Amino acid sequence: MPSPDTSAPSSAQTTSLSQERNVPPTTIGGYSLAIAKALSHSGVDAERVFKAAGVPIAIGNDPFSRLPVDALTRLYQVSVDVTHDPYFGLAVARFIHISNLHALGYAMAASGTLMDFLKRVVRYFRLVSQTAEMSLEESGDSVILRTRLLTDVCSETEDAFIGFLVLSMRQLHKSSLNPLSVALHHAMPREGAEPYEQLFRSPVSFGASQPELVLPRAELQVPLAGACPELAQYNDNIATDYLARLEKHDVIARARQKIVEFLPTGDCTRERVSEALHMSPTTLQAKLLQRETTFIAIFDETRKELACSYVQQPMRSFTEIAFLLGFSDSSNFTRAFKRWTGCSPTEYRQR
Repeated sequence: MPSPDTSAPSSAQTTSLSQERNVPPTTIGGYSLAIAKALSHSGVDAERVFKAAGVPIAIGNDPFSRLPVDALTRLYQVSVDVTHDPYFGLAVARFIHISNLHALGYAMAASGTLMDFLKRVVRYFRLVSQTAEMSLEESGDSVILRTRLLTDVCSETEDAFIGFLVLSMRQLHKSSLNPLSVALHHAMPREGAEPYEQLFRSPVSFGASQPELVLPRAELQVPLAGACPELAQYNDNIATDYLARLEKHDVIARARQKIVEFLPTGDCTRERVSEALHMSPTTLQAKLLQRETTFIAIFDETRKELACSYVQQPMRSFTEIAFLLGFSDSSNFTRAFKRWTGCSPTEYRQR
């Protein structure tokens, strides 16, 4: 059973996020490990390339070891120059490992379905990179993963991440999985589109206003053999905490992290969360209204997401889940769950 819908902020919310960022956007440092492997695979001394680009090759895989986007662009420019490979971003896609995305990567690998996989990408993408906001749209028999770029990124960055997503989904589901279409923001290389078509095995267009990955909805709903709801939930919590610490300006991420922390205590109120964030309840509400949301909305959404995740974990009783979500008894939890999903926790688990 997929988790509830996850979408990126609205345009107004995105604008607010961009305005609040007074520091250059960064990317998780573990990403550079894939670039080093791609260089070595091409027979190039990765250490010399990193040195020429002014980037330390010993960047760790910790999510707080960050690489400024302009440094990443320089690294790609030097890499393309020395490898003479105009499709170097596609080469890097093959060397990005789930572990390079830290907690998000492990949660993605343990997802119940590819839809869950993509929703985690949308929810926690800013842990990987602060260059974009992602969203999912279900349309008929297809699902569209859209990327709203918040700053200029080089074509290699775009190619590497979208390529990584497709290759990872094939690894988790089946090798024959193909997108319905791929749209890239950058221009087509003058050498042609053949390497893109070989990797994606689908129509590829260039010069789009925003990158889009269109996938068959039915394939995204198939249960994955490697699913582990407990492991996915554990890493979701880590990603939530890291995101709140990384983006201290993001009041929604910080409030969500405190809600997750306080729910099991049975005392998760706006007053307690605002105190933990070192602001008054009125100030918290005002900041959330600027992002076109409220404490109640975030509280309810977070509870719903956690509920759907916990119910997928067979060893958790419904009484325990009610306790973890701060409900006074299991009957109140059941009524809330029916309101959220349209079915009982038992029916949801059986699906």
